[in-house]
Amino acid sequence: MSFESERLLNSNAVNLKPSGIRKFFDIAQQIDGVISLGVGEPDFKTPWKIRQTAIDSLQNGHTCYTANAGLLTLRKEISKYLENRIGVSYDPDDEILVSVGGSEAIDLAVRAIVSPGDEVLIAEPSFVCYNPIVTMMGGIPIAVETVVEDEFRLTPERLKEKITDKTKALILPFPNNPTGAIMRREDLEKIAKVLKDTNIFVISDEIYSELTYSGKHCSIVEIDGMKERTVLINGFSKSFAMTGWRLGFAAAPREIMKHMLKLHQYSIMSSPTVSQYAAITALDKCLPDIEEMKNEYDMRRRFVVDGFTKLGLTCFTPQGAFYVFPCIKSTGLSSDEFCERLVQTKKVAVVPGNAFGQSGEGFIRVSYAYSIHHLKEALVRIEDFLDELDSQKDSEK
Repeated sequence: MSFESERLLNSNAVNLKPSGIRKFFDIAQQIDGVISLGVGEPDFKTPWKIRQTAIDSLQNGHTCYTANAGLLTLRKEISKYLENRIGVSYDPDDEILVSVGGSEAIDLAVRAIVSPGDEVLIAEPSFVCYNPIVTMMGGIPIAVETVVEDEFRLTPERLKEKITDKTKALILPFPNNPTGAIMRREDLEKIAKVLKDTNIFVISDEIYSELTYSGKHCSIVEIDGMKERTVLINGFSKSFAMTGWRLGFAAAPREIMKHMLKLHQYSIMSSPTVSQYAAITALDKCLPDIEEMKNEYDMRRRFVVDGFTKLGLTCFTPQGAFYVFPCIKSTGLSSDEFCERLVQTKKVAVVPGNAFGQSGEGFIRVSYAYSIHHLKEALVRIEDFLDELDSQKDSEK
């Protein structure tokens, strides 16, 4: 009898589709001279004060496990940061957990909340991890479409339509990856009104909160009645250019957090010690560095939106994160076809919009977390690509 590994594996894992982002990132790595605008990773170096703290922590021998929830000093800094930024208080002793990136925090929240058969509403288009994590728990991901006509905001009407007696949670990812949309206070108040008389948790992924270009970021936990049902996710990857340090955090009422902590204890133990010491310095001394990076992103944002508009591609002006989400429906190509042909013929890698949910079909995600030189050259190549498509259409008439 032969060993049938495929048949014995977890069917949920077997049926998961690979990340659409990584697919094009892998293609780009195999082609010489590619300009990759596909991965959401800051091109800035981690601020020197943060790196110096990490070096010092190693030299001082801080190489052991920390408390499961993270260094208490760091949790106190996170608590202070949240109170200063959004005006909401969390107890560092039992309402804050330091995770391995924001991704682990999302996973912990879903695993603590979702049981098999539960429905989880996910505002889409959105980051690629939510749907698979829910599926692996036996939950049922339900897309709640956001559209460009609403500036890709989640509306109360669309949310209401999707709520059933099986709905357990809403994943609220704003500022949004891939659209760059944000939710204003008045938008969140309307969402809170819909949720008020339900037993629905909120998982609020606010990893891009510091990259809000118009006004101040508002968290749903600021709205009356929402803190007690919300797990707030954030981290250091995007705001402090610390992607490789793998450090995020979750803040939630202790009744939820104690179960997330158990899962974290068994699966991870504790987050990287050197990264935790570095993060203390990030919050204590490097908030001004965020503003400098945000100003640079803002300049790139306006440049890229203007560039796509001049190329004739409708492009929503993002208000957060570091992505634009231009519409490519006018080309007659699907999102996959557009991206595959662009990378093969012009050596520019972007991500098809449908990687972020079916509502993203007809769009592409372009990251402007890259140098202005790369962005300029990419737009020149995309213009050539569009010109060739038009010429091809003319010749076929």
